[in-house]
Amino acid sequence: MNNDHGHNHHGHDHHDRGSALSETELRVRALETLLVAKGYVDPAALEAIIETYETKIGPRNGARVVARAWNDPAYRDWLLRDATAAIAALGFGGRQGEHMVAVENTEAQHNLVVCTLCSCYPWPVLGLPPAWYKSPAYRSRAVIDPRGVLAEFGVSLPADRQIRVWDSTAETRYFVIPQRPPSSEGLDEAALADLVTRDSMIGAGVARQPAAAS
Repeated sequence: MNNDHGHNHHGHDHHDRGSALSETELRVRALETLLVAKGYVDPAALEAIIETYETKIGPRNGARVVARAWNDPAYRDWLLRDATAAIAALGFGGRQGEHMVAVENTEAQHNLVVCTLCSCYPWPVLGLPPAWYKSPAYRSRAVIDPRGVLAEFGVSLPADRQIRVWDSTAETRYFVIPQRPPSSEGLDEAALADLVTRDSMIGAGVARQPAAAS
């Protein structure tokens, strides 16, 4: 195992929305309910914001980035060299995505992303972080036993494949380019994007095979 922490304890944004623990989330929901009840917040507007981050500003964006990288070697090279600019060129950027680094899964190395101190996460390309990404168990075990964690996600890797763990901070957020399925040759970018899962862009999963995408 080769862990690259790039760790900056002072760089983590502990007020990041994704770092909320379950107790805090319950308080936030209670506050939202109160604000809606008093007429301060329009529930439809609140739902629209959530839907935007879950679907539009979410994994679909990242899937388009990966599909372009799979189909366009020049774009792939740019993405690996300057992910922030390459992602912005497709129209995705903003808060939580100011400083992006793309890492590529290969036959020799599998990459896994974690945020050990809170839950820094690239919202513009992945949307809202899943609950497991924010959990203390994942944040600690991903570093200590990444192969075991991957096995629990159903990802079984060859024993000789290196696993590298990348620790996101408020300054730098990592984004995984999953391996392209070998049976996906000839597909256009839209079809390729359908093969890309949120978990595969964190490294906790792999891309779907074309037959399973539907």
